[in-house]
Amino acid sequence: MSHTLEFKAELKQLLHLITHSLYSHPEIFLRELISNASDAINKIKFDSLSKEELLENNKDWKIKIIPNKEAGTLTVSDNGVGMSRDEVVENLGTIAKSGTRAFVDMLKNQQAQNRPELIGQFGVGFYSSFMVADKVTVLSRPAGDPKNAVRWESDGQGQFTVESAEKSTRGTDVTLHLKTECKDYLEPFTLRSIVRKFSDFIEHPIVMDVEKEDENKNKTVTEETLNSRKAIWLRNKSEVTPEEYAEFYKLISHDDEPPAKVIHYTAEGAREFRVLLFVPAHKPMELEWGEPKSGLRLYIQRVLIMERCEQVLPMYLRFIRGVVDASDLPLNVSREILQQDPQLEVIRKNVVRNVLQGLEAMKNTEYEKYVTLYKGLGTILKEGTQDWANRDKVADLLLFESMKTPKGEYTTLAKYVESMPPDQNEIYYLIGESREEIEHSPYLESFRAKGIDVLLLTDPIDEFAIPNLGQYKGKHIRAVDRGDLDDKKEEKPEEDASFEPLLAFLKDKLPEVRDVRLSKRLTESASVLVADAGAVTAHFERLMQRFGRDAGDDAGKRVLELNPHHAAVVAMCDLFAKDANDPRIEDYGRLLYDQAVLAEGSKLKYPSAFAKRINDLLVKDAKG
Repeated sequence: MSHTLEFKAELKQLLHLITHSLYSHPEIFLRELISNASDAINKIKFDSLSKEELLENNKDWKIKIIPNKEAGTLTVSDNGVGMSRDEVVENLGTIAKSGTRAFVDMLKNQQAQNRPELIGQFGVGFYSSFMVADKVTVLSRPAGDPKNAVRWESDGQGQFTVESAEKSTRGTDVTLHLKTECKDYLEPFTLRSIVRKFSDFIEHPIVMDVEKEDENKNKTVTEETLNSRKAIWLRNKSEVTPEEYAEFYKLISHDDEPPAKVIHYTAEGAREFRVLLFVPAHKPMELEWGEPKSGLRLYIQRVLIMERCEQVLPMYLRFIRGVVDASDLPLNVSREILQQDPQLEVIRKNVVRNVLQGLEAMKNTEYEKYVTLYKGLGTILKEGTQDWANRDKVADLLLFESMKTPKGEYTTLAKYVESMPPDQNEIYYLIGESREEIEHSPYLESFRAKGIDVLLLTDPIDEFAIPNLGQYKGKHIRAVDRGDLDDKKEEKPEEDASFEPLLAFLKDKLPEVRDVRLSKRLTESASVLVADAGAVTAHFERLMQRFGRDAGDDAGKRVLELNPHHAAVVAMCDLFAKDANDPRIEDYGRLLYDQAVLAEGSKLKYPSAFAKRINDLLVKDAKG
């Protein structure tokens, strides 16, 4: 006898939300039904531990997918625990009423090792069927009760019918009467693709009957298993071969080469989760263009929840590929979006720590392989200097060229500090377009003369990343083209005083500069332009111009430093002392400024004026 019942909890409105707004991709319906079927099998396996008769001599665990193109139906069938009439009404007639949820609550007092792993704890997955079906029929029979089969049917519009039925085996068949526009879900290729995407690692086989035709056009039907069931991250890493790791890595990364490093472990504690990560051997192709994306594949008990879960991996590690499989995490009702939860932060910290440790181990034991990786991914890794919690660990992973490293070879901050003279208290660096350009820079003259090493940086991100570090192991990190190198508040030498009138004169005549002072960084060149501490450098200004950005209000105005020991500067000072009104002094000052502009790698604003001043000097020198 058939009974028509109303859905509870204003389900008519809620079903409209579920089928039209809750899920971002309709194909997820199959993931939800397979997950429910898997849970049903896990339940009967658990119940049979104390009541073996419930198995009914059937341990051939399977989830069957049955497409019927003629009828326009798709059936997902399991041989799990099944439901009685009362359970069907209770579980399918009330929104967010989940038998799985209730089952888990019942098991709270059970020993952890005896609890079956269940994933359908949200109560709405079944209703995703109405995204693709205009009617759903459920035929179910509970284990150990052959006479209590039941048929449930609804169009999702507010009512459902329940009637007694006949079913020879235990379990549940969910039949979807597909909408016209959803008949693609009857195609074997489409079904295979969805299963492999979301449910490939479900423990139980997911099977489908497939009709094949031989060369004589004889047709046979064979049962095809759609899921691999090989969740290698659930296995002990000692049982997984390098070839298996490489095969799985290529599957999820679409990379042709094996990974450079595998990080595989189980995190144990209040919440257990499993992690399998891969460090690529080179920069992934997808990072060469397009919007940068971060994230690992997130599974909850083998079921894919998110293809790219950004919450468990920071952007500066976006080149890492892999899987995180948690026993449970708070999701939104559609199970597509993570909710904020302390457990999520635990996973994130754990994953980041293990990745950074893995990279450090690779740098220490497989240096050449690490160098190859760093050449492609160092720029991305430097973004991690903004990760305050792991900044020191990121700093240890960075490689640098320096004045003392042969071309193409690198040093680290740790090695730099270790080789510092006892009286050196700072780590020095200079940023430029290329090593060749930097090595000929006047900013390095005094450091070269004193035998002090300077890091030579050529990556655009260095302008942001290195200042983010600030210091390393108590040593301040300092740009040699910024600020006064002589920070000590000491009385100026007597000979410096003789230059002060000239410096004041040039500052007045050269509005392009912020100040004019004597230099402590020059030994060979006559002049150089430097940025005040905190102001933008010439390289930063050029970098912003390249990207069409404004470098800021302080751009362009730097400090002109003169070498008090250079013959040209000394001669100009003597000339000024003889006659402060000599017009040549301003011309000479502008020549020194122009030279400094060229030396820093910038372009002259008026190159023709510079050429004229040079020519005038040549004429005067030729005439004696």
